[in-house]
Amino acid sequence: MTLFIIILTSFVSITAFSRKEIFNKFQLNPYQIYHKKQYFRVISHGFLHADWLHLIINMIVLYSFGTAVENYFQYYFSYPLFYFIIFYLLAIIISSLVSVFKHKNNYYYNAVGASGAVSAIVFASIFFNPWQKVYFYGIIGLPGIILGVLYLLYSYYMGKKSKDNINHDAHFIGAIFGFIFPMLLDHNLYKIFTSQIFHF
Repeated sequence: MTLFIIILTSFVSITAFSRKEIFNKFQLNPYQIYHKKQYFRVISHGFLHADWLHLIINMIVLYSFGTAVENYFQYYFSYPLFYFIIFYLLAIIISSLVSVFKHKNNYYYNAVGASGAVSAIVFASIFFNPWQKVYFYGIIGLPGIILGVLYLLYSYYMGKKSKDNINHDAHFIGAIFGFIFPMLLDHNLYKIFTSQIFHF
């Protein structure tokens, strides 16, 4: 399923690179969502990316962690494919809600990308294996739980500053959702997480 999502997202994004009307119609525009009820944008924006670099980074991270999360879902849940699809789509939606309400009266605010959902995938992987090393920029290896805390602090801080063109709110909310989603399916999974935290 991870590979299918990557292929679909890549196809949609690459098509949109040369057709700006696709961006205009399907990107996250909180004003259009809130005032004109164009709710489809809450999902559709997650399959669009601003440029090649944006797309490639997100898809590499999605592939690296998505396959692992699929394996965890297959091990712990009865309907892994169904839950994985629901998880990914909900992650796109939930990670964008803060931006929708925060910018609902800003006609010119737009956002695209699967970063919120990808953050959810990464943090679901951390939940299942918190001490597994995650390589920052492919070089610096830190245990996932430590890098995750640093990532949350950074995303929260940058979200408050709002100085760049990155939706840090989506990263932060997506990460939190990704961490708690497995426990929404089976609350007993917290025991597995806590046992791993104290046995490293």
